[in-house]
Amino acid sequence: MGQVRQVQVTFDCADPERVARFWCEVLGYVVPPPPPGFADWAEFDRSLPPDRQGSAFACVDPDGAGPRLFFQRVPEGRTVKNRVHLDVRVGTGLVGDERLATLTAESERLAGLGATVVRVMEADGFDESCIVMQDIEGNEFCLD
Repeated sequence: MGQVRQVQVTFDCADPERVARFWCEVLGYVVPPPPPGFADWAEFDRSLPPDRQGSAFACVDPDGAGPRLFFQRVPEGRTVKNRVHLDVRVGTGLVGDERLATLTAESERLAGLGATVVRVMEADGFDESCIVMQDIEGNEFCLD
């Protein structure tokens, strides 16, 4: 049997800390402790060369079950549809009107954090409802 590997999901973005803190709110994740010898991440960031300050940030599942999310600053913005996206599983086990109501309520909460609804895909007899959204920098994700 092969070795189990941990997975980290990396986001390219303009403002890593802002996007990381958005995803903390979406997923119930937390900011991990700073490296040893630093009181907080701001102190660590100030220790970096000026061109590296603010260039990366991360968040983790406090229970250790979900993947670490890593956010890195890149100069270019998003120009095409994501090839990989997160599905935020808030409607698992729900169907029909109850599922759509749950997804809609969560989309409204996330809109309050700065996300935007792209489209609502209602159940079609084959697939259940889901809502396609964008985070605060335009990265697509689904409420599923």
